[in-house]
Amino acid sequence: MSKAEYSYPEDEFDVPSNPDVPRGVHRAPRSVWSRWWKFLVVLALLPVLAFTLVNLAARDGNLPSLPGTSNSPEAGDETTTEPPTEGEAPADTETTPAEEPAAPAPVLTTPVAVLNAAGIGGIAGEQAAKLTAAGFTAVTTGNADPTEDDSTVFYTSEDLRPTADLVAQTLGLTEVVLLAADEPGITVQLVSDPDA
Repeated sequence: MSKAEYSYPEDEFDVPSNPDVPRGVHRAPRSVWSRWWKFLVVLALLPVLAFTLVNLAARDGNLPSLPGTSNSPEAGDETTTEPPTEGEAPADTETTPAEEPAAPAPVLTTPVAVLNAAGIGGIAGEQAAKLTAAGFTAVTTGNADPTEDDSTVFYTSEDLRPTADLVAQTLGLTEVVLLAADEPGITVQLVSDPDA
């Protein structure tokens, strides 16, 4: 339809208020700058805004912590707490459970006698060598009468229990028995080859 064939009179919508402004379906193409200026402003302001927010949060001490980190004060930081005044109940404080006493450590200088009750030649020497390699310093070997019992580690006092357990673990034995004796020490009675 041409303008000559247009049968309606012109109204306020047909007269542009500003000739530079695109109108109707036939808009003028936009320039590259008009399309990208908004994104450039956001890219310029975003780092400034983030920097400002981090500095404000750091000043207030409200920074979120990363997983595996702590917001607790460093060892050198001084923290003071005021004692409660008269009539005031003390503030709730964390109570730590009483620490259990540590189990006594094995004593590697304890005398350990490895006795061959199996009748297998050299078995006491092989097992004594294992104990010496594990750090025991007072290991002796010998023979004993054959018995029907299992291979056993005997210890003479309760304070030798951790050491006797280490001897049994080193040799692969499971029987650890308290045996009353006059001299303190540990005796290993081998009824069979623990390595077999």
